[in-house]
Amino acid sequence: MLMVLDINSDIYPMHVGEKFMMVLASTLNLDGTPDSGYFNPGNRKSLADKFDYVMQGKLYRISEESSHKQVKADMYVSFGGLLMMLKGDPSIAARFELDQRLFILIRKV
Repeated sequence: MLMVLDINSDIYPMHVGEKFMMVLASTLNLDGTPDSGYFNPGNRKSLADKFDYVMQGKLYRISEESSHKQVKADMYVSFGGLLMMLKGDPSIAARFELDQRLFILIRKV
């Protein structure tokens, strides 16, 4: 998939050619259970503990386009105004739902 992502480079500087690991998740709970939607600080471990940069967002548009017998899906997520576009295989986009809440987690490798 092709990804275009806005990040807050003042908080988390990234440079061209730098390698990173990225996860797109629907919950931060390590067991995969849905969370309440509220941040509850405490001693509970979460997926966020393994990453340096975490944003919560909402999937606001899914569309398909076709050209030369090839179909591609576009997904757009807003992380509080920082945007992400994913473009690729429609079978991957089928796993997501419009208005779904998502977390993006990044750490440099």
